[in-house]
Amino acid sequence: MGSCAATTLVVVPELVTRTDLRVDGDERLARAELRRQIGRLEAELGGLVAEAFRRIELDAGVTAIASEPRALGLGELEAIRDSLATRIGTARLRLRERSELETRNRELLEQMLAAPAQHKWLRITRAEIGEPGCGHWHSRPVLGPLGMLMGWWRVKVSSGCPLAGRLAAVERAR
Repeated sequence: MGSCAATTLVVVPELVTRTDLRVDGDERLARAELRRQIGRLEAELGGLVAEAFRRIELDAGVTAIASEPRALGLGELEAIRDSLATRIGTARLRLRERSELETRNRELLEQMLAAPAQHKWLRITRAEIGEPGCGHWHSRPVLGPLGMLMGWWRVKVSSGCPLAGRLAAVERAR
């Protein structure tokens, strides 16, 4: 039976449990340990994809190692494990960046609601602050051009997505 030494990970080392895969020369135990680690990493990646749903798109696809069914070797299992750890690191980074952007947009929305005239024509959608739906907040003049000249600004909140029944009625009217 062959044995393989564990490789080092650069991106996310805390995701992979580094154990000596030369478990008394027993390749079956090494395979079982790698499959356990791969299962744990797949579950974590699935959780991150669920957390990111409708906010950002994450790569959760599985790439085939071989064209025909067969038992994977230790090196191939390590490559899969390390690839999953890298994808999880990338997913965590993208989710953290998206959360920071949503936090900044929520703060900007609070400022816009407090002082609409300082944020003229600014529009913030619900998706930009991490909320579901189609609505948005828009800073605009109260009475059109007259309100713009007078400096009368307000934040108008849209009602969200159009109702399906109303769209169907419009289609029938044509």
